[in-house]
Amino acid sequence: MMKKYRWIKWRKLLMTLFIVGIALGLLWAGGPGAWNVALTVLSLIFQLFFAVLIIIIQFVALFWFLARGRTYWIMPGETGSSWDDYRGNPEIVENAKRIVTLLKGVKDFKRMGGEAIRGMLLCGPPGTGKSYLAQVIANEAQVPFAYASAPSFQNMFFGVGNLKVMSLYRKARKLAKTYGACIIFIDEIDAIGMSRQAQGGSGGLGAMFGMGGAGLLNELLLQMDPPNIDHSRFAKFLRGLGLRHKKAERRSVLTIGATNLPDVLDPALLRPGRFDRKLWVYPPDYDGRVDVFDYYLKKVNRDQTLTPQKAALDTIGYSPAQIKHIVNEAIVIAHQRGAKNADYEDFRAAMETYEWGLQQPLRSMSADERRNVAYHEAGHAVAQYLLKPHERVWKVTIIRRGGALGLAATKPTHERYNQSDSEMLAEIQVCLAARASEEIFLGKKLNGVTADLRQATELAGAYLGMVGMGDDLFSWLSIGSRPDALKQLRPKINALLKDQMDQVKALIKEQTDFVHTIAAELLKRGDLTGEEIEEIYVRLNGHSRPEVPEIKASVRAADVDTSEEYARKE
Repeated sequence: MMKKYRWIKWRKLLMTLFIVGIALGLLWAGGPGAWNVALTVLSLIFQLFFAVLIIIIQFVALFWFLARGRTYWIMPGETGSSWDDYRGNPEIVENAKRIVTLLKGVKDFKRMGGEAIRGMLLCGPPGTGKSYLAQVIANEAQVPFAYASAPSFQNMFFGVGNLKVMSLYRKARKLAKTYGACIIFIDEIDAIGMSRQAQGGSGGLGAMFGMGGAGLLNELLLQMDPPNIDHSRFAKFLRGLGLRHKKAERRSVLTIGATNLPDVLDPALLRPGRFDRKLWVYPPDYDGRVDVFDYYLKKVNRDQTLTPQKAALDTIGYSPAQIKHIVNEAIVIAHQRGAKNADYEDFRAAMETYEWGLQQPLRSMSADERRNVAYHEAGHAVAQYLLKPHERVWKVTIIRRGGALGLAATKPTHERYNQSDSEMLAEIQVCLAARASEEIFLGKKLNGVTADLRQATELAGAYLGMVGMGDDLFSWLSIGSRPDALKQLRPKINALLKDQMDQVKALIKEQTDFVHTIAAELLKRGDLTGEEIEEIYVRLNGHSRPEVPEIKASVRAADVDTSEEYARKE
């Protein structure tokens, strides 16, 4: 077959030389006139060729410029990030070390008959250290590392995104030949890896104008798992001459993708041979946060009041990126007040600013309006303190922060992964406590409960229609948010909210002195910490917070009229 292919090439060359010889013979026989005509024709052909060449060069230059993706190439040892710098998730580190072992011993692994993995998907919320983990893996394996953002592959011209992907993997394979392996990290891979069914097949006009679509995804799929081909020109030349017969070597290029939305990715990306492994990177637990705080607090000046254990208790749910930001903000606050060391109050102020925004007091607010806000937040604070045993009151304030005139915030005492029906009802009562306090102590209803009522309604809807804590086990999620379903669920939700309002009103009336004292202190000082709230309760009652009784709904959902006539009347 190869000999036949070479004979066809030689035959084409001989035919071309024969035709050129005949043309030259005719020109020689035609004399000077024929030569002039030939020169004129050749001049026109050359001008046309030159004009076409200029156009081609312009297009090539344009596409070359547009095809240069926003990719950062990091050589081995450049970042200096090691396992000691990745804190908070020791299980993640153990899994990542296996990847490094494979990258370091690619040749030995292939001799055993195995194939190096070609893809790993990192899933998890933002700030949990997915991109940093990829950098650590590359540095520990001592291989080049390409940092790319998936949206940067998209372009307004069709095909340019494909060129970017091709160029990225071409360079990665060249570096893999030198260093033994190479890593390509693609952040936010869901931007180009979304399921083709979700994109509507081929992607429509968006894909036609280069905005991604199935074309860009197909190119990524091909580059991640290409056929065995020769990449060097010399190897291709030898194979063309029939002097190279062994199988082409597949270079080790590991693609690491990161996403917050793994469920939207195309199934073809997740099959073995592409993203072979899926690694979930979650925010660290208490021990992990202590480890992260210990790492960052050692780098700053702090006093003994700011300890990793105390800081970790206050930051349940925080990611390593958030922890780093809070520690830095605490140093900024300490520096602004002229201190040499950051203390716990600086750390606390940094957390409050990060979560709620800067303090912006309304100096023009009248005394009556301040009193309204004080009793509103006092109602929240009393319900939080007495009804939520797994949380502690963090702060109550009537000083404006962001878009809120005041707030009452709590912090979990420890990690919680589920919630009982009694705890959900307590959450609803906390939301309604502000309205109960307004009606009992102010004798009026204020419009500041908008967010509270919305949250209470959502909680009641989840209680009855999602998690089966009412009399019905049917989940409304199975039929979506159809209007008829909402009409039937609305009277049940309203009955549950009224029942919980009656219960929290009884609690607020029982704790009248507690509410009055908190409101008075808020009007005097502007805000109160959770410790100060507890001191007030102990001073008034002579003992600490009692054990919270189990809260139940006294109205059965089955007794609520859900007929169409009632829904229309409501």
